[in-house]
Amino acid sequence: MEFGVPTEVRPHEYRVGLTPAGVDALTRAGHLVYVEAGAGIGSGFADEEYRQVGARLVYSPEEAWRRPAVVVKVARPTAAEHAYFQGQTLLAFLHLAVASPDLAAALRDAAVTAVAYEMIQDDDGTFPVLHPTSEVAGRLAPIIAGSLLETMTCRAPEGRPEGRGILLGGVPGVPPANVVILGAGVVGGNAARAFLGLGAQVTVLDANIARLQALDERLGGRVITMPATPLAVEKATAFADVLIGAVYVPGQRAPVLVTREMVRAMRPRAVIVDFSIDQGGCVETSRPTTHRDPVFVEEGVIHYCVPNVPARVARTGSHALTNVSLPYLLEIGRAGPEAAFRANRALRRGLAAPDVGGAVRGGAG
Repeated sequence: MEFGVPTEVRPHEYRVGLTPAGVDALTRAGHLVYVEAGAGIGSGFADEEYRQVGARLVYSPEEAWRRPAVVVKVARPTAAEHAYFQGQTLLAFLHLAVASPDLAAALRDAAVTAVAYEMIQDDDGTFPVLHPTSEVAGRLAPIIAGSLLETMTCRAPEGRPEGRGILLGGVPGVPPANVVILGAGVVGGNAARAFLGLGAQVTVLDANIARLQALDERLGGRVITMPATPLAVEKATAFADVLIGAVYVPGQRAPVLVTREMVRAMRPRAVIVDFSIDQGGCVETSRPTTHRDPVFVEEGVIHYCVPNVPARVARTGSHALTNVSLPYLLEIGRAGPEAAFRANRALRRGLAAPDVGGAVRGGAG
């Protein structure tokens, strides 16, 4: 089987679809891997590293896309990349619930067999490829929020400091920051643990009581847990120095749990980090930002809404993604895409397939 690894072209997406270790595993299994020159540079992998493990370097995106039968990416294709579609099998984070309809149409028209990494789901309900990416995002949460709480980090247009000026863990005689996390899944759980490690006061809300119970046990009762009712969300956000949006509904837009009125009632210069933004965002005032310009102020509250947060640590993110995607790629290489989809229910659930109306949806299990 021939695999292709194009360079990521979305702004500030520094991860790569396969690390040299992943390419090595595929070539040892007898497969041919085309890697676009420079694809690994953002993650710290030189072209020579890929060449040494048997990759065949190509020097245009067209070659990386059109020569192989299977294309391995991180981010969903841009409009410019649609021109390279020609019936390949594509694996990437597609987020079709909020992606431009043009992507769905392009995939359908070119008969691309698309697998959305975020929709690959095991029988126990877990998302094995999404999991490590969510872990990375959750563990970055206090680094991001802590810097935005600093007095000098964010400035108003007239030049005065905008940061709230709070240390997450406080000091003796000064209380720690109040952190509210919406969602007790992988992102929320990892964020809660990371914030606790820095001494913050953490409250986690989720509609699933079993998740709250599991998180409470895992963290030794050190977090406050609440059901995510509208009233509870309203009360919790009003006292938050940091609000973390960590809501994920498979294959759907994230529900808006925090209204503009709730944001308006938050503490001045509080921080919102909406990790749900790649699914549309769970805060009404959220809108996608970039690593170059990650922050905006709305209703007096600092918002950070970057969809591809793990690209901040591209090397770790690329290794984590390769570790979990590689078994699926090896299975596809061994059996061929169609047979692999028939045999592997988790992989089949990640399929984005045209329905009767012609739209692209997450494949059923």
